[in-house]
Order: sequence, then structure tokens, then C-alpha cells
Amino acid sequence: MSAPVLAAYSYCEAITGQQARNFAYGIRLLPTPKRRAMSALYAFSRRVDDIGDGTLAPDVKAARLEDTRALLARVRDRSVDEDDTDPVAVALSHTADHFPVPLDGLDELIDGVLMDVRGETYETWDDLKVYCRCVAGAIGRLSLGVFGTEAGARGAERAPEYADTLGLALQLTNILRDVREDAEDGRTYLPADDLAKFGCSAGFDGAHPPAGSDFAGLVHFEVRRARALFAEGYRLLPMLDRRSGACVAAMAGIYRRLLDRIEREPEAVLRGRVSLPGREKAYVAVRGLSGLDARHVSRRTIRRRA
Repeated sequence: MSAPVLAAYSYCEAITGQQARNFAYGIRLLPTPKRRAMSALYAFSRRVDDIGDGTLAPDVKAARLEDTRALLARVRDRSVDEDDTDPVAVALSHTADHFPVPLDGLDELIDGVLMDVRGETYETWDDLKVYCRCVAGAIGRLSLGVFGTEAGARGAERAPEYADTLGLALQLTNILRDVREDAEDGRTYLPADDLAKFGCSAGFDGAHPPAGSDFAGLVHFEVRRARALFAEGYRLLPMLDRRSGACVAAMAGIYRRLLDRIEREPEAVLRGRVSLPGREKAYVAVRGLSGLDARHVSRRTIRRRA
């Protein structure tokens, strides 16, 4: 690997280490080539997200996102030189040369962030799933391009579907965790029909639920939906090699524990961001490396087939 490419990957790994609170715990478990590739995917995705979350005017954000899409087209066309001045483009181009990552997934991410820029809201879960697939399901499918599946893994043709579903589970957990923060930014992600069902259509502009609402009922309803997505998405684990499975189990495990905390105390998400301490994240990573989650899923799948 040339010095410019190594430097580009180092830049992406620095971004990942500084900004990826939960993601970084998982990718530390990967061998170096896969860890670098995942860092390149993260750094590009972080750039897209930062544009959407920034303070620029919507039309400027949209223009910046289209510039990013043009950069992605250069990566896809293999027209990024090793000495290009953009290290993220250099690292992502090298990743695309060495792993079968579906770069169209990054186009989907840009589409999803454009939905945020336009201030779109979602009437139903089916509507919200479109957004979640763009901003999270696509990342699951991109990651699978780096991980690969084990030779002869049973049902491996469904691996992209499971990776996509696991992305949806993580994104719905994010939405529940950030409901107050998103409301302060003028964003509402939870489906309007769910909000209406539980008397929460007035939104969340304070540390307490809307008067007369069943906020706990809303949260528990969405938690059950997320758990079903996790259960389906976890079927990916036995299809991966040990370290890739550990990476996925660590990232997903952190979010499942967040979901547990939210379920126990729904109103906590209105008072601030719910998070896990570093020692608990480290425990989840060790558990993933042990393969416990993958073995559990395998046993459960075998029982179902029996």
C-alpha cells in the first residue's frame, strides 16, 4: 500500500475514533484491512451527515450534498488518483477497489439526508422505513460488502436483507433516543399515525410528555417494533466470520442495551440523551468477540427448522 493511501486511511481512522461513539467499538474488532475500509465508509458517511446537520441554508446544504454525490461518482468511475487532495476520496476509492461494496448505498444515504434537508415527515411506519433504509439500511449493506459471508454459509443469499433490517433496528433506536434533540431541531421522525394513536401529536418540546398523552405506551410500542427488527437482523451473525460477526454483535449489542434503558425509563429521552458508559460498551464488545450472540442465534435458528 502506498504512502498516500496509508495516510488517507489514517485520516479516516482518526475521524472514526474521534466522532463514532458506538461504531468505533465494533470496528476495533476487525482485522486491519477491514477496519480501514469501514473507517473510509464512516468518514464519507460522516461528511454527508455533517452537511445535513449543519447550520447552512437548505439550498446550500442541497448543493453541498450534490457536490458530495459528484465526488462519489468519481470514486465509482475510479478517477480518484492516490495523490488526490481529498483523503476520504482516496481511502474510499481504495476500499472500492478491494472490497465489493455497493457504492449505490452511499447515494441512498445522500438521498436520505436530502429528506432531512427538505424537512420531510412520515405518516406511517412504511413511510419511515424508506428513510431508515436510506440512512441506515444502506450502511448495513455497505458494511456487508466489507465483511463478506463465510463460504457455504446457509441462507447467505439473504445476508443483504438481514444487514438492511439490522440497520433499520439501529436507526429506530436512534430515533427514540434523540426524540427531544430532534424536536428542538424542528424534526419529527416517528410516524404521525403512531403519534396520534398515543396522544403525542403535539410533539416534544420539553422535558415532559404532552399533557394527556400515553408517552410510555408510544415508546414501548416502538421498542417492540425495534426488537422485532433486531431479532430478524441478528440472523446475519452466523453467516459472518468470527471477527466480522463480533463487530456486528458489538455495534448492535450497544444499541440493544440502549433500547433496554429506554424501555425501562421512557421519559428519560425527554430529559437528555440516553447513553451507555464506556465500560458497558467494552463488555458488549468482548461478548461479541466471544461469539455468544452468534451461537445463540444459530441455536435458535436450528430449533425453528427442527
